[in-house]
Amino acid sequence: MLDVCLLGTGGMMPLPYRWLTAMMARYNGSSILIDCGEGTQIAVKEKGWSFKPIDVICFTHYHADHISGLPGLLLTMGNAERTEPLTLIGPKGLERVVSALRMIAPELPFPIEYVELNQPRETIERNGYRIEAFRVNHNVLCYGYTIQIDRIGKFQMEKALEYGVPKTQWSRLQKGETVEAEGRTITPDMVLGPPRKGIKVTYCTDTRPVPVIAEAAAGADLFICEGMYGEPGKEEKAREYKHMTFYEAAKLAKEAEPQRMWLTHYSPSLMHPEEYLKAVQKIFPRTEICRDGKSIELDFQED
Repeated sequence: MLDVCLLGTGGMMPLPYRWLTAMMARYNGSSILIDCGEGTQIAVKEKGWSFKPIDVICFTHYHADHISGLPGLLLTMGNAERTEPLTLIGPKGLERVVSALRMIAPELPFPIEYVELNQPRETIERNGYRIEAFRVNHNVLCYGYTIQIDRIGKFQMEKALEYGVPKTQWSRLQKGETVEAEGRTITPDMVLGPPRKGIKVTYCTDTRPVPVIAEAAAGADLFICEGMYGEPGKEEKAREYKHMTFYEAAKLAKEAEPQRMWLTHYSPSLMHPEEYLKAVQKIFPRTEICRDGKSIELDFQED
């Protein structure tokens, strides 16, 4: 099961009712954070979640509303006597940017591993999930991310019995290990069915609509997408500053066909985004307007 919480839904500046951009997901005792805008720590506390299990922080880009909460978060994690390594993932320049921010958090009791993205698409595997980064089109180097949890095929008991594998060895095969039975080498593919549908979440902000976004979000359980502007007449402004309107996001979702789309990263001038929901749902019916703290539990589908 993957727990997902949209901690902050604001763009550019925090508001009393809307923190800046951040999303957190929890899986199997590990947590991943995407973006860390101002107010992220408060949002995590309001949700009742913990900073301790955060193993990975991904950054879409280095505008302040996406990274300004990082120094304080690192200090809090250090004050909690964390010693486990922390992985930071982001576009080229990550270590330089974070080192500059750490002028106010110079000493930490845990090591930081930097993974700088250089290619249009890159894959990083951590803690049982796969992070797929894809370059998008903002006015600075910017990436979207997909969190993918794969699911192996169903264990075929009759095959294991046919090969003479003792029941005590079945769990090893299910974990992907190779075993020996009756003088034969038994590999997992010999006793597992075809891979089953896993869990997929795609997150994308600060970009113009480009084909790679729909490709990355194709068939996702949840597609979290920027909707900077909902008001009619904002199309030119969205093009100028390389953001998206609600309607452009909905067209991407219509192409990708995720189970649901959450809109986020609202302009400070967009006071009541729900006013435009019906118009957006005419393009993609499974669109939802989000507020800070919106969360969902995603589980594997039954066979």
